[in-house]
Amino acid sequence: MSVYEPGELIYEGKAKKLFSIPGQPDLLFQEYKDSLTAFNAQKKGSFEEKGALNREICALLFDELERNSVLTHRIQEIPPNAIVTRKLKMVKLELVVRNILAGSTAKKFGFEEGTPLDAPLVEFYYKDDALADPFVSDEQAIMLKTARDRAELDALRAFGLKINAVLVPYLLKAGIRLIDFKVEVGYDKDGVLRLADEISPDTCRLWDAKTGEKMDKDRFRRDLGGIAEAYRGVRDRLRQAGGK
Repeated sequence: MSVYEPGELIYEGKAKKLFSIPGQPDLLFQEYKDSLTAFNAQKKGSFEEKGALNREICALLFDELERNSVLTHRIQEIPPNAIVTRKLKMVKLELVVRNILAGSTAKKFGFEEGTPLDAPLVEFYYKDDALADPFVSDEQAIMLKTARDRAELDALRAFGLKINAVLVPYLLKAGIRLIDFKVEVGYDKDGVLRLADEISPDTCRLWDAKTGEKMDKDRFRRDLGGIAEAYRGVRDRLRQAGGK
């Protein structure tokens, strides 16, 4: 049983709710919702236990990352669908790491979906729902004061690449190819950079390593069906590959 209980609701996003924790000003209670959104929340849906599945998938991936010295915001898992985290000073950038071109990026540059990259590509996107989280260059990121300087951007890139270097072989062991993913990061009270938010089929493109079948939110975006089964499949494969 957890000693942590949610207090006041301080933020509700598309996929999660954040609560204060009474008597713990440096911690947050994060609850995963069953909702699904796409295209900047223009398309909406849900399925039962989606929040619980994302919480467990994220926990299994965080376990592997922490075993490999990638620091996260996690303090304690609260099954079925919540987690206690450190309160971070969030970087107002999303880090996107691409191993294989897919989705709008492949279309934008005229590549066939599934084209592998010679090396992982890290991109920055400005976190602003009203602006649909636009891509930003290094110079724009500094102009927007989302990063102090190029040295901080280089550190963020290195952090994203480290996450990628851990997760690519781990997921492949589970028969899953990590096509791309986005993460959010922040600094703790000691100024240490940590992974925040979540890593799940909501925030990654995950394909079956043999068939190429999509096992992520693209099934919802593209009306492919089988979204709940795909998320459960990711969870089950990670369990079998060495998780819980």
